[in-house]
Amino acid sequence: MIRKLGFLMLMGLALPAWSASPPGTISGYVRSAGGTPQMGAAVELLGSAVLSSKVFTDDRGFYSISGLLPGTYSLKISAPSFLPSLREKVGLRPGAKLMVNVTLTTLFEAIQLGPLRGPADDDDWKWTLRSVANRSILRALPDGSTAIASEGNDDHDLKGSLVFMAGSGSSGFGGASDMSTGFSLEHSLMSSGTLSLNGNVGYGSGLPAAVLRTSYTNRLSNGFEPTVAFTVRRLASPDVNYLHGSSLQALTLMTSDRMTVGDILELKFGSELQTIQFMGRVNAVKPFGSADLHITPDTVIEYQYASSIPNTRMEKGFDSSPSDLSETGPRMSITNFAPALERAHHQEVSVSQRIGKNSMQAAFYSDRVVDPVLTGVGESTALSGDVLPDIYSGTFSYQGSDLETHGLRLVLQRKLLADLTATLDYAYGGALDLSRPDVELQDAREWIRTERRHAVAAKFSGTIPHAKTRWIASYRWTSGPALTPVDLFNTSAGQSDPYLNVFLRQPIPAGFLSGHMEMLVDLRNLLAQGYIPVMGSDGRTVYLVQSARSVRGGVAFNF
Repeated sequence: MIRKLGFLMLMGLALPAWSASPPGTISGYVRSAGGTPQMGAAVELLGSAVLSSKVFTDDRGFYSISGLLPGTYSLKISAPSFLPSLREKVGLRPGAKLMVNVTLTTLFEAIQLGPLRGPADDDDWKWTLRSVANRSILRALPDGSTAIASEGNDDHDLKGSLVFMAGSGSSGFGGASDMSTGFSLEHSLMSSGTLSLNGNVGYGSGLPAAVLRTSYTNRLSNGFEPTVAFTVRRLASPDVNYLHGSSLQALTLMTSDRMTVGDILELKFGSELQTIQFMGRVNAVKPFGSADLHITPDTVIEYQYASSIPNTRMEKGFDSSPSDLSETGPRMSITNFAPALERAHHQEVSVSQRIGKNSMQAAFYSDRVVDPVLTGVGESTALSGDVLPDIYSGTFSYQGSDLETHGLRLVLQRKLLADLTATLDYAYGGALDLSRPDVELQDAREWIRTERRHAVAAKFSGTIPHAKTRWIASYRWTSGPALTPVDLFNTSAGQSDPYLNVFLRQPIPAGFLSGHMEMLVDLRNLLAQGYIPVMGSDGRTVYLVQSARSVRGGVAFNF
């Protein structure tokens, strides 16, 4: 009796200690086979210690499930146009913070048949489809559904690309025939860090230009994601022999971090420190940040601040071609041979909602841009002291009057088919416009005013299944003449270049290079719309335009 009483007392002391075990967290990133983050993927947690828990990934593909008891769990991940993925036997210790990254695969990527199930494979697997090494395995679940079991080994492989691009002269409408070579390398370090190196080198006109960038990102299990990047730029003016110091050289140090507070608040913040050598020296600090409040898994309220016009082409993967040298900052202009750096301030509040296959966003923004850089097209030299030619894009930079405006944006995106997405974007706000036509270029700045404009954009993107052609086509219309786009800082799903644009990325079967070689075609403002004529210093007509026509193509090698 005494022994039984002692045992019960011991159990009574031990049970509170066991129940006081600190909860754990399971988090990670959901990406496609190409490394693109998948926003809105459903992550369902199943296990003996929890009945069911379901969360959705954010715009970085990140998910986090906290407050979990120790035990063994299973993760089921699903997203539109991808096969579901299953991760089983995920063991969680008391207080542990476990990272589980998942790579989703489409049906066309998975169905590359090899040997089917043999008689010896008599276990709980119904059937498998095996392809070459490192391919995911397709599994039939007991309920009849399918899932991809992926170990995520691709995250540790070295990834890279080499891109050769060349332009076609557009007969005075912009678009140079110069060539450039872009490259990128990415390698995972210690399972949570990523080291990358990318750049672009232009040549063909005797004046070399280059952009090199290296960065390191560490994705920590507690939700923090510190990033540090260092960028070196060298761009040259064709009139470098006439303007002393007109070769632009810039060093940029960027630091940023990302953190989550609980499961509802996500913070992103950082800044860029720029040192620019261009007809003198200029230093600039450009902070940026955002705060996302996840009201529900399908509703997000975001505040965003930016101090420079974003370059969205580097962040959109195959949806856009590799950045060319004409899109590389810092954005500089000259007036009476005096250099000026464009400075901007952008604030935005948006509400995003997902309903089934539809995603919607409403945003209100306020912009202020000092010494904005406008795009010009035509034969002009820097000898006038008011224009800065760019030989790589066949355009020149011209300094406009300050832009100060506020406006709104409405975005609707719908998944029409598994391989077809449609997006409609409406924006209303201020844009710079030339209030008096047929003025001389050196006097145009005095007649540039901020005018209210409407802008509507339609964009379609998708993949052709059998050919595996990735494509995007968009058209952005503005209600009146404008020198700058409406909603300059738009980084939503509805963002697109002005007027008609087409981009294609086609894999090329070439023997041993099959699946690693792609053809690129990038057409911007194909119809050469929105050109506003002004008189150049030499009496020739030049144009100011939102976006110059550009015809570029090339070949990409991926490894």
